[in-house]
Amino acid sequence: MLLRSLLITFLLLISTATSALESGDGPLRFTDEQTTTLQEMIKNLERRHYAAKAYDDNLSSMHLERYIDSLDPRKLYFTTQDLNAFSRHGSLLDDQAKERSLEAAIEVYSIYYERRVARLSGFLDDLAGEIIKLDFDLNDYLELEADNLVWADTEEALQVRWRLQFKNDVLNLKLAKKTDEEIAQTLTKRYSYQLKEAKRTTERDVFAVYANALASLYGPHTSYYSPRQSENFDIEMSLSLEGIGALLQLDEDYIKVSRIVPKGPADKHGQLKAADRIVGVAQGKDGEMIDVIGWRLSEVVELIRGPKGTTVRLEIIPAKSFGSGETQIIEIVRNEVKLEEQAAQADVIEIQRDSLTYKIGIIDIPTFYMDFEAASRGDPNYRSTSRDVRRLLDELESKQVDAVLIDLRNNGGGSLREANDLTGLFIDYGPTVQIKHSSGNIWRDGKRERGNHYTGPMGVIINRLSASASEIFAGAIQDYGRGLIIGNESFGKGTVQTFAALTEGQLKVTESKFYRISGDSTQHRGVAPDVALPSLYDPKDIGESTMDFPLPWDQIRAVPRQTYGNYESLLPRLVASSQQRQLSEPHLVLLREQIELANQDREQTRLSLNFNERLKAREKRNTRWLSIENKRRVLEGEEPLETLEQHEEDGAEEPSPQEDRDAIDTEHDALLLESARIITDALVFSREPLLARPMTK
Repeated sequence: MLLRSLLITFLLLISTATSALESGDGPLRFTDEQTTTLQEMIKNLERRHYAAKAYDDNLSSMHLERYIDSLDPRKLYFTTQDLNAFSRHGSLLDDQAKERSLEAAIEVYSIYYERRVARLSGFLDDLAGEIIKLDFDLNDYLELEADNLVWADTEEALQVRWRLQFKNDVLNLKLAKKTDEEIAQTLTKRYSYQLKEAKRTTERDVFAVYANALASLYGPHTSYYSPRQSENFDIEMSLSLEGIGALLQLDEDYIKVSRIVPKGPADKHGQLKAADRIVGVAQGKDGEMIDVIGWRLSEVVELIRGPKGTTVRLEIIPAKSFGSGETQIIEIVRNEVKLEEQAAQADVIEIQRDSLTYKIGIIDIPTFYMDFEAASRGDPNYRSTSRDVRRLLDELESKQVDAVLIDLRNNGGGSLREANDLTGLFIDYGPTVQIKHSSGNIWRDGKRERGNHYTGPMGVIINRLSASASEIFAGAIQDYGRGLIIGNESFGKGTVQTFAALTEGQLKVTESKFYRISGDSTQHRGVAPDVALPSLYDPKDIGESTMDFPLPWDQIRAVPRQTYGNYESLLPRLVASSQQRQLSEPHLVLLREQIELANQDREQTRLSLNFNERLKAREKRNTRWLSIENKRRVLEGEEPLETLEQHEEDGAEEPSPQEDRDAIDTEHDALLLESARIITDALVFSREPLLARPMTK
């Protein structure tokens, strides 16, 4: 947790680079440009950031603690004696910045560098001998949660911690059926790479860690971009290169998937998920699998990115099995994510209720998009979310649908303008969102002219990965009483960032905050559904609330508005009806089993380093996952599998129907089907058509 918000998320469609540490020899010395940059950063943070925090003695102490934690998140290098020595700088970092000094940054990093190089060099001197010494019959454990670790009192205690970490590295490879010789080769490459990276660290990279340690105290979306990172951010925005379509971040020594880009290669493949860890990368169907644990994020990106049509193989630890360390290999063909593939699309689900058939229109919106280039050159047919949805609504109305569901699951946001325009398709007139600037000024965005809009019953489906613009739209629909919100609590990203140029690099700073027309912020809490559905995404792992130093939820004055309906009287019946189906409908029962097993894995805080215990736990877990998969296959009319490995091999070659995202899956998507049943319940339970006429509030 402590390191996560220091590290920048990257899009694999493009070239990115973020190495906190790249080394060089000789004493560490910061340049005048870097000390000037730090002063400029502080000025921008104090004057422009929404949090309005002064860089005083208190924040200075937090900055030092954050810097230490960012270098040594698993507490492998510093002892309590070191921390006591560092503490004399605690309240002085702000004063050092004014004096153009980075004394604390130099002292802390120098000790970290010395210890890291010595530790890695020591293991590399006799890696094979160190492996032989390990006893896997002992009941040793490795603490999985870095936040649960305490600083070691002595160098000897650090060595014990290091040996447990090393023992786990070896055990994971043993469980993968590697020989001692193969294990020695793999770990030699891994530690050699980490040693090389330590030795080529530059002052600029250490400064980036120090600067980001300060920036992160203001919030998870406030970051310092070094000149190298700034250049790559510009490339990212051009979307000019191909990849697999995933957002990555560094999480301790692992490359972690933070989000899958809708309609990208990884999304269409279906097996790579948010919170999975990538531990190996190979080129083509037969290329050597390169171990990337401990690698720089930028270099892993370079391995994964590549020309359209080529294949990359990834060795991953799925999020659901991170505690076991068990890996899986998946194969993805690189491609571009095109605007037309991310465009909204529609379909119809028919729900039988008693002797009647209800037609529920589904509009899937993967992202809030707009072809700015076509619009700027005056193309009257430019593509955008609201334009496409308007056309789809017309098509659905021509099919005489009884209600419409807007599917925003996994939609991470996009154009604020499009979120406003989309809301305007469902309301006659009024604001969509309130935006409060760090200066205190508040302005409102929304539909300024009365006009045509869809007046029929509707709902919105969201999940934990629905963020930003998705939350603005869902919140507005809920606040106007315009439709039911179905699914899970959304991400909770309710802030706006801008960039400030610095002498060296630039600063991304949070200047504004989104508020709903009810006055509630979307920040931190997100949008709560009216009717909840089960979810495989654990809110403890994903979402704004999981990040360090998120801005809090709060309220401002509500906007006077008309409302279009009131679901309060219907909600108890809708919730009870859905919960009953969730306990009886086979696909939903199966999903609950998956969630229960995944939660058991996630709740594991310690990892056994006893070979037989780990093997038994893995076999027990795999047996349960195989049982769940075979139940699903029986429901789908497929042949059961004999082993879980057979499922993984089949999935790597051809995703199962529910994983194919080229079209709306109205047959196998259990949560989509349940959402359609919920909106049908609302139609049946209501004596009058829902949302037919506005009411004054």
